[in-house]
Amino acid sequence: MDFQFEIIKEYAPFILNGTLLTIGLSIAGILIGTILGLGIGLGKMMRNKLLSFPFAFYITFFRGTPFIVQLFIIHFGVVPMFTGGTNPILASIIGLSLNSAAYIAEVFRGGIQSIDKEQTEASRSLGLTHVQTMRYIILPQAFKRIIPPMGNEFIVLIKETAVLAFIAAPEIMYWGRAMQGQYFRIWEPYLTAAVIYLILTLTMTLILRAIEKKMELA
Repeated sequence: MDFQFEIIKEYAPFILNGTLLTIGLSIAGILIGTILGLGIGLGKMMRNKLLSFPFAFYITFFRGTPFIVQLFIIHFGVVPMFTGGTNPILASIIGLSLNSAAYIAEVFRGGIQSIDKEQTEASRSLGLTHVQTMRYIILPQAFKRIIPPMGNEFIVLIKETAVLAFIAAPEIMYWGRAMQGQYFRIWEPYLTAAVIYLILTLTMTLILRAIEKKMELA
């Protein structure tokens, strides 16, 4: 196998920018997705079936359809409705956020429901409202339990950014495809992309382990 490092060197500045964009989009997606996911998860847990239905449908839709299909709908349909044209960066942030929110909502729901119901009953007997009980009693405990699955979702989100190349968002895979298209080479562009994604996911795994250990000692 004739591996040409000169090609990688030529594209290094573009790949670096793509890597930074991948990290930025992943962070934006997980932060917005976490906020949305918490609200959606709580909404699905409402006892009123009529009120909880939209939240349940949201989760079912975004978990039951391919991310690339969601991305195309957002990029070619939703974004142009409001901006008058396509915007790959905006579509990427919206797509990642909405998709991750559906999974994070289930993570929150599972974490909240794992807390003993007796704690909720005890809090209410002490005069705390439902909101106060969730804020001061349930959610702090739930957050400790959802760190591992939340971390897994972040890792999945990083890898899903590779799909953004299909709407011309200049992330890692976009420049890998550009390199492959210019030189008609396979190993250099795609092995480079694979190594970068591996470094990002391994780094995230180490960070999560450190956070988990710190939470255990807290």
